[in-house]
Amino acid sequence: MKRKRLTEVFPWLLPLRKKQRKFCFYLKMRLDGQHYARTLSPAPLSFLLFETSCPMINRKTGFDLKYQENKVHNLKLAAKSLDGLLIRPGETFSFWQAARHADRDIPYREGLAEINGRLVPEYGGGLCMLSNLLFWALLHSPLTIAERHGHREKDFPEPPSDAPLGVDAAVAEGWLDLKMRNDTPVCFQLRLGFSEGRIRCRILAGREPGERFRVFNGAVEYRRERGAVFEYVPVRRERLALSGQILEEDMLYVNRCRIGYALPEGTEIEEEK
Repeated sequence: MKRKRLTEVFPWLLPLRKKQRKFCFYLKMRLDGQHYARTLSPAPLSFLLFETSCPMINRKTGFDLKYQENKVHNLKLAAKSLDGLLIRPGETFSFWQAARHADRDIPYREGLAEINGRLVPEYGGGLCMLSNLLFWALLHSPLTIAERHGHREKDFPEPPSDAPLGVDAAVAEGWLDLKMRNDTPVCFQLRLGFSEGRIRCRILAGREPGERFRVFNGAVEYRRERGAVFEYVPVRRERLALSGQILEEDMLYVNRCRIGYALPEGTEIEEEK
């Protein structure tokens, strides 16, 4: 039997636990010697590296649509703290350092978030859509992944996107962050916007890039483990010269998550031995 957390046994302890985690979370970043990106600039940098967008409303969650509308509200609040952010040479982008005070003047609303492996309404829920989008866009830059976490559960099919499977970056303040480090001599910039029910992201650079990136999947596998179905997705990246020549190929990570919905008929699942 899985051992319960103390906060599951005594739910009234959860607010205190959250405050403790957030205090230690930011204290650790203050003392870790990293220089975190904090400067917002309204002036766009000169060169476009990559742009992407995704629809904000997903009608297949099985929850009341109000949580999707609340998510849109939360995304727009957080985006104000990130739009125009410069990631200078030697700096590290941290999702929570940038979005930490996004709800200082206007509160977040309850959106859907994964808590203890279950999708539930949560204050500020839905921000993982923004971290996912940023991660997908930043993978088309030479920034180094310093911290990234995948969601443990996938309870409904992913909405339409130009991103391959497994390009996923879960965030939870006090617990999980998305961090990308700039080890290059080039400055990069995040630009975010909203139109036609979509959230849009562009990655800009201070000078013309001499290379580009392609992110793609290796062979996707589904395995049954202890009665549940898990998805294993290798995420790979090629660094290309502007001519199209492949300069380098890396395996970034293998994303593993439990599938909580019916897969398409005919999907091959490796059964437990």
